[in-house]
Amino acid sequence: MKKLKVGIAGVGFIGPAHLEALRRLPDIEVIAIFNRGAEKVKAKAKQLGVSNYFDDYQQMLDSEPLDCIHICTPNNLHYQQTKEAMERGIHVVCEKPLATTIQEAKDLVNLASATGLVNAVHFNIRYYPMVRQMKLMREKGELGAIYSIIGSYLQDWLFYNTDYNWRLEPEQSGESRALADIGSHLLDLLEHVSGCDITAVMADMNTVHKTRKKPLKPIETYSGKMLQPDDYQDVEINTEDYASVLLRFDNGNKGVITVSQVAAGRKNRLSLEIAGSNKTIGWTSESPNELWMGERDQANGVLLRDPSLFHPEAAKLVSYPGGHNEGFPDTSKQLFKEVYAAIRQGMQPEKPTYPTFEDGLRELILNEAILKSAKQQRWIEL
Repeated sequence: MKKLKVGIAGVGFIGPAHLEALRRLPDIEVIAIFNRGAEKVKAKAKQLGVSNYFDDYQQMLDSEPLDCIHICTPNNLHYQQTKEAMERGIHVVCEKPLATTIQEAKDLVNLASATGLVNAVHFNIRYYPMVRQMKLMREKGELGAIYSIIGSYLQDWLFYNTDYNWRLEPEQSGESRALADIGSHLLDLLEHVSGCDITAVMADMNTVHKTRKKPLKPIETYSGKMLQPDDYQDVEINTEDYASVLLRFDNGNKGVITVSQVAAGRKNRLSLEIAGSNKTIGWTSESPNELWMGERDQANGVLLRDPSLFHPEAAKLVSYPGGHNEGFPDTSKQLFKEVYAAIRQGMQPEKPTYPTFEDGLRELILNEAILKSAKQQRWIEL
């Protein structure tokens, strides 16, 4: 089978995660990477074992025979880089958020529709096997009617005022930070699993560190901080460290989510609990191979990730037997398996199983409504 040729734009934290997942698929070959800075991309290429590297994005697109490009650059570059790739007939997998404005996202949705190219957004948390199992349990009526949904996404990587990353700069990340960065995963997962559409939001936000100390030397996401006091400069911060949002759903019931990047001890903890008329189910990303099931009239239970115990559609996302744990790196592999099956066919399926640009647009619409609610301190209808 001919290998599909792939390029990756952006090799900070998430780009190499895409690379590692792609290398676990036998019919994929990553042939080129792009990153700003000639010396940095050269060093990264050597470290990652990629022979072709560029610090000019257009040059990479023009000179490499790419079937697909993965956009893993800062948020403000997603729109233009995705657009340029699709105009050249290249399929695209884009990191979230799809763009920094709703209009840009709409333009990309329209371009994808016009070209028929495969388009996907990296909402990889959908691809934990237990998440697929939760969705199927809801679809098969095992939860009953949905009463309420409670979710949170907590991290501590920006806990100190000396913690710094490009995501703190609105000109690169957009007007929202915690919500756009991790909240987008949570909101996507909530609607995807529950089948409930959010119809209104009421939000409150807080910037805990109004001023942060920006390093004068480059550091990467989640890396250790080894700098001295004179290696920093003070920078005013106007994006949120924390947010809570009340939710109304199209079934008439309610929910609430909280996101924070300053919660000490929470490394990368997404939690989702859905209460139904038959039972409650709860899942946490830091214990991804367990699903809690709450009962009223009998003992609560815990379902362990075991394909023999799953619905068949969910078992497709499991690569190893029960007791052989799978985690974050496996989610991207499973997502890419579905995306590249579509690329093999040459066009976007009529009903894709993976998250698409339309899902990316949906998250931007939700995020804009939440920001508006926080500013105006009132309910915003969608």
